[in-house]
Amino acid sequence: MILNGKINRIAGNKVIVELNDLPDLRKVSKLSNGKQPSVEIDLEDGRTITPAQRAKAWALMNDICDWSGYMPLEIEQIMKVRYTVQTNTKYFLMHDCSVETATRFIESIINFCFNNDIPFKTKTWDLIKNSYPIMIQCLRHRRCCICGKPADIAHYETVGMGRNRRHIDHSEYHFMALCRKHHEEQHTIGILTFCRKYQLKPIKLSDDDRKSLRIGG
Repeated sequence: MILNGKINRIAGNKVIVELNDLPDLRKVSKLSNGKQPSVEIDLEDGRTITPAQRAKAWALMNDICDWSGYMPLEIEQIMKVRYTVQTNTKYFLMHDCSVETATRFIESIINFCFNNDIPFKTKTWDLIKNSYPIMIQCLRHRRCCICGKPADIAHYETVGMGRNRRHIDHSEYHFMALCRKHHEEQHTIGILTFCRKYQLKPIKLSDDDRKSLRIGG
């Protein structure tokens, strides 16, 4: 069981940690089997997987557990084996892999979730939404980049009333996927305010991506 948080204070051999979420005490009791639970504190040092990356990976894998019915450790093994086979890399451990490996592993889990239409919890979505891989996946799978709900493709730059979109050079435009609610909000408060509010970075699309998404002529 992994609990994530921040160290508030260290006094002698005592460490006070503020957890990101309240622990499931029944689960802690079950795992400790009546014994005093022991913990290992892993400090972020910039060289190995960060606590934030570990939190993202486990949030995603827990969503897969809820969808599939498998246990967390089973999903961890399945996802790692799947990743190592796809990338032709060596098996790794979550507690000491490199930041780069953790980044690629998280992206592979995200791709798996999108490709299998696995629903994201709100907390999971908030952890992973601000990245280029998420933006392109949202466009491909028509999922809102803010909330993950069904969405349509939206332009960042104004296209203009009455213009034939088939005759526009879409290579110069930036795109994002927005559900109806957030698309309406974008028009109401203006694109710049909207992107600042949600910390969005709409993206340009390659010729192949635009073709697969049927954007342009």
